[in-house]
Amino acid sequence: MDEPIPLRQQEILALARAQGRVNVDDLAARFDVSPQTIRKDLNELCDRRLLSRVHGGALVASGVENIAYEARRFIAQAEKRAIGAAAARLIPNSASLFINIGTTTEEVARGLNAHEDLLIITNNLNVATLLYRHPRMDVIIAGGPVRRADGAVVGAAAVELVRQFKVDYAVIGASAIDQDGALLDFDVREVRVSRAIIENARRVVLVADRSKLERSAPVRIGHLSEIDIFVTDELISQPLRDLCRDQSVELIEVGSTSEAP
Repeated sequence: MDEPIPLRQQEILALARAQGRVNVDDLAARFDVSPQTIRKDLNELCDRRLLSRVHGGALVASGVENIAYEARRFIAQAEKRAIGAAAARLIPNSASLFINIGTTTEEVARGLNAHEDLLIITNNLNVATLLYRHPRMDVIIAGGPVRRADGAVVGAAAVELVRQFKVDYAVIGASAIDQDGALLDFDVREVRVSRAIIENARRVVLVADRSKLERSAPVRIGHLSEIDIFVTDELISQPLRDLCRDQSVELIEVGSTSEAP
């Protein structure tokens, strides 16, 4: 029978489930203990498969279910903002683009505020809410069932709408990136929309922070070789760096604000 989880570790686990991610230094200050003590707590929780260790802290451990959308907003916030701003700068005025579901793709949408004459097709209600009032943009939203958890429009009707367009750019996110370059997600319905987006864009921009390299997900979106530009905070994987070079994927790194584990 497993040993009971110590009280501090229970509280750490509760924080991780509420926020999606916990940070070593923040926890050390909260519990008034050393960072080494927190690292030991995190390692023990990881041994129980309750958390997954990442740079500077830990994530809720799951390879089959995503972290709650609101909690994901807390993960790598500064990095996502920087990634979003950098990706938005790649989009010229008078362009057409797809934007799919994700907290990082929402940051790209925020970065588009100074743009003009854009046509944006999205299955992300949050992106549509951010941009539909803009006087120099046209926003088209996919139809179909809305996923309550995050405002994603998924299903066959969304796929069909996407396939009616051929756009200049696609901005996509992924829940995980495998070391072999596979782009992964959790919901097969969402993946079908993402596949249609990739197949109907002239240039595909992937936006993902480094934590996506430390996670797993069960459904394959595609492969890094299908991407034209990869915008991230820091690409910590040498095999993926080599893959970008070999497949002529333009890599843009905006820098990391995370602290060492």
